[in-house]
Amino acid sequence: MAFRRRNKSYPFFSQEFLIQNHADIVFSLVIFILIGLMFEATAKTAILFIQPQYNITTLSQEGEVTTYQYGWKDCATILFYFFITLILHAVVQEYLLDKVNRRLHLSKSKNTKFNESGQLCVFHLVSSVWSFYILITEGYLLHPSSLWENYPHTHLRFQVKLFYLTQLAYWLHALPELYFQKVRKEEIPRQLQYISLYLLHISAAYLLNLSRVGLVLVFLQYVSELGFHIARLLYFTDESHQKMFDLWAVSFVFTRMATLTLMFLAVGFGLARAENQGLDLEMGTTHLLTVCFSSEKKTLKKSFFSEPHL
Repeated sequence: MAFRRRNKSYPFFSQEFLIQNHADIVFSLVIFILIGLMFEATAKTAILFIQPQYNITTLSQEGEVTTYQYGWKDCATILFYFFITLILHAVVQEYLLDKVNRRLHLSKSKNTKFNESGQLCVFHLVSSVWSFYILITEGYLLHPSSLWENYPHTHLRFQVKLFYLTQLAYWLHALPELYFQKVRKEEIPRQLQYISLYLLHISAAYLLNLSRVGLVLVFLQYVSELGFHIARLLYFTDESHQKMFDLWAVSFVFTRMATLTLMFLAVGFGLARAENQGLDLEMGTTHLLTVCFSSEKKTLKKSFFSEPHL
């Protein structure tokens, strides 16, 4: 399976060979893991990469309910979906963005930014729909008090845990993509800061058992980011299309106000009244106010005072 057109062949193990064929190499690793499921001797190891671990089955009025916790074995699952995101990145690039680029005849700098926004548009759209679906099916939107009731939320539903694992895998995959996409050196610091902020906040919500509040915040952030990248794509196709930035500005203010409201409602009102306020690693609790307010302060400061890069 070839994701890229081969205009020129390069020596094995060379830098250009790795960049040109990284998706094919990763695809081979994924197939190797899937083949491991076919044999009894390797099936237990292969399943660690594919299926979320630490499942707990309990009895309730609805029958048997399976929930999940987190642990070090999640690293194997994140690695597998890290490979999957590398492959999907190459598919979107080859079969969608490259075809559009050839028609637009953009400059090299605009082409790089177009590819960046194109990839993030697909990701933010999928993640927004997925997170919204989880919020509806789990009842977090219809019952906002469930965001802070019964803290700590150490037991996660399958779709919630899978969402967080794939989110971490995506933002981790963005790091080697800086090398594979040959991002300019002057752009790397901005990209690293952007990726690191997402990794920090998503992993904090997952590891500190703030998954419910984190889901809402991620949904609001991705909706805002989706609007910006759609506006930037339209701007690159025709620079006269700037009205979408006005619509994005409105959505940006709305999502930030919703984030502030959620912060004071969930953290200041709900979680602040939780019985377990101290640091207890066994129970999964931490000092809620210190962690949540400091995290939100950094996020909002970054959002309000950083200018978008066209």
